Amino acid sequence: MTRAETLRDQAVRWVGEHDFDAHGIHILAGADAAEHRWTPEVRENIHSVAKGVCVLAAGIAADEGVFDLDEPVSAYLGEAALGAGVAEVTVRHLLTMTSGIDFPWSQTMMTDWPDLAREFLGRASRGRVFQYSTASTYTAMRALHAVVGDVAEYLEQRLFQPLGIVGVVWDRCPNGFVVAGDGLALTTGELARLGRLIRDRGVWQGRRLVSAGLIDAMHSDWVVAGENPGYDRYALAGWAGPGPAWRLHGANGQLLIFVGDTVVTVTAADHFGADAFASFLAGAMQPQ
Repeated sequence: MTRAETLRDQAVRWVGEHDFDAHGIHILAGADAAEHRWTPEVRENIHSVAKGVCVLAAGIAADEGVFDLDEPVSAYLGEAALGAGVAEVTVRHLLTMTSGIDFPWSQTMMTDWPDLAREFLGRASRGRVFQYSTASTYTAMRALHAVVGDVAEYLEQRLFQPLGIVGVVWDRCPNGFVVAGDGLALTTGELARLGRLIRDRGVWQGRRLVSAGLIDAMHSDWVVAGENPGYDRYALAGWAGPGPAWRLHGANGQLLIFVGDTVVTVTAADHFGADAFASFLAGAMQPQ
């Protein structure tokens, strides 16, 4: 039995014992893969794992020399009126949630204002203070849109098609821009392809899609995000932990968990059980 199969069987047992509402799991360990389904394979919202896709988009554009994560966001959205201190806010600050702009998440975030990016940038910054908000990723992708056009269309040939992902559906705001940090629908298998790309530091089937440095930055140069274990350090869309792992983590249990040469992909509908499952998986993924 391969490592992937062993880990899959352990995960299936854990899910049964803890009544976790899992939809699908895919394990890649070295060159070996294994998977299991509890529900039919359909596309579903990967929620904040989409923030990682936005980081990939920014990295691909940076590799092409048309975008700079360390450029002030005002260089791309200069027509927006800026709040105090926002002139110093870079795209990287937006993607690491350290703009210092006070704009917490809400269900009606995309519809409460005529233009969310303008509203976001018009508020004052408190410096490099962490606050997790989809508005931050959305604004970063508005900056990217200013130089590459529609972000979903931009990624179609550069990311999705090479991974064999076609007909991507990404929710849009009332102004027609991708929601960015949420609203991207993928199957478990499609999400697992993103996991393999990230594990392999930007290379897919021998072709480099994004720079290794960008992938490394998704789980390095951590910023302090809080005090709760698993949510105390954040990088470019990646959370540190549990334990030796790092992960992309979406609401309701959408997970890409990385330890060494192993990546586990989870889709689920169990927001409150996801942390415990992630902790179990991170421990089981460690080399024995």
